[in-house]
Amino acid sequence: MLKHRDYRLLWLGQMISTLGTQMHAVALSWQVYELTGSVVQLGLLGLVRAVALMGTSFLGGAAADSRNRRSLMLVTQSVMLALTLGLAALTVLDAVNIWGLYAFAAATAATSAFDGPARQALIPSLVPRNELGAAISLNMLAMSTARMVGPAVGGVSVGLVGVAATYVIDATSFVAVIVALVLMRTKVVTPVLAVRGMEAIREGLRFIVATPVIWGIMLLDFLATLVGSTVGLAPVFASDVLNAGPQGLGLLLSAPAAGSLIGAVMVSFLPQFERPGRMVVASVVAYGVCLGLFGMSGSLLAALLALVGAGAADSVSVAMRHMVRMIATPDELRGRVAAAHSALAMGGPRLGEFQSGMTAALVGPRTAMMLGGAGCVLVALILGKAVPAMTRYRLDSDGDGGVDSGQSIPTSGASGLPAGQSSRVR
Repeated sequence: MLKHRDYRLLWLGQMISTLGTQMHAVALSWQVYELTGSVVQLGLLGLVRAVALMGTSFLGGAAADSRNRRSLMLVTQSVMLALTLGLAALTVLDAVNIWGLYAFAAATAATSAFDGPARQALIPSLVPRNELGAAISLNMLAMSTARMVGPAVGGVSVGLVGVAATYVIDATSFVAVIVALVLMRTKVVTPVLAVRGMEAIREGLRFIVATPVIWGIMLLDFLATLVGSTVGLAPVFASDVLNAGPQGLGLLLSAPAAGSLIGAVMVSFLPQFERPGRMVVASVVAYGVCLGLFGMSGSLLAALLALVGAGAADSVSVAMRHMVRMIATPDELRGRVAAAHSALAMGGPRLGEFQSGMTAALVGPRTAMMLGGAGCVLVALILGKAVPAMTRYRLDSDGDGGVDSGQSIPTSGASGLPAGQSSRVR
């Protein structure tokens, strides 16, 4: 896959940027908890980001399907760089408060709602269609590596040079993506839509609603991360439960990514799963079990092992979900479908941070985490039964996808899809 120059540039830039983003996440959560000492206000950080992301994601998806995706990413990456430098400056001047941190988190989340769909929709333009699956796997390996290393480095960075310097390091990481985008030679064609504005958003929603396998896996991912969040309580476990400090926090945040790397390697070497929906359900069940074990852990080592298992299970789920979504979605709808996916996939964990903070305030962090794990298992089993199209979905050997029932997708003339298009989308 790295033989494709422009894909290689974007892949490398995104890995560097994700490394910085993970360092930033450690610094921000530590800063909020040090500033307030409150699990409730730490949970509110997740709520603020979720509201901002989910409130703007469909606009971001529509923008990704109606504008040049490369140019859009240049704007979003530049905005996030400026926001991060601004937060670093306020921290140095000791002029930051909890409301300022919430405002920054909201602005960054809203910007990422435009950046994510543009990036996901750009990738198919950089590689041949028959290599798309390999590109997704390679992206997962790069992101998992960055998410494994980033939090650990971030914890060390916060401990050694402080929060503000860690923000500056993150700001410089955005330059890698900007340079990659500037150096690209591929001519990125701006999509031409028959409809725009709110009608374009409704068109994307109609497609999702009419495709059970897509909304099924999206809903499962959202609910699982809503009831079971590890990130929201990680500072509490590091500080109060395991007495591990900021370095321990970095390790706790790195452990799921280490597991994700293991899972991504496994997926790369295993034969293609005939029914990816079933693997999504099974991996969410395994994820919930590991969260419960994390809640019961009495040592840092036991906690890290449980989180590695959770990360591996989540990685398998991510690979299967992305494969289904990329294959089952026409190119002209990829930005909007990616936006809906991002809203749920990123909004769920953010709301989960808020939920876990509220639950931990009532019953304690250990019990909150065990309840979250049990909730993940129940959600997976219930949705697996309630949405049979998700578990019946098959990937044919030639790359086409379909469901056994042959259920058709109802569309209207305004939807932009051929009338009577089957759920076996080519």
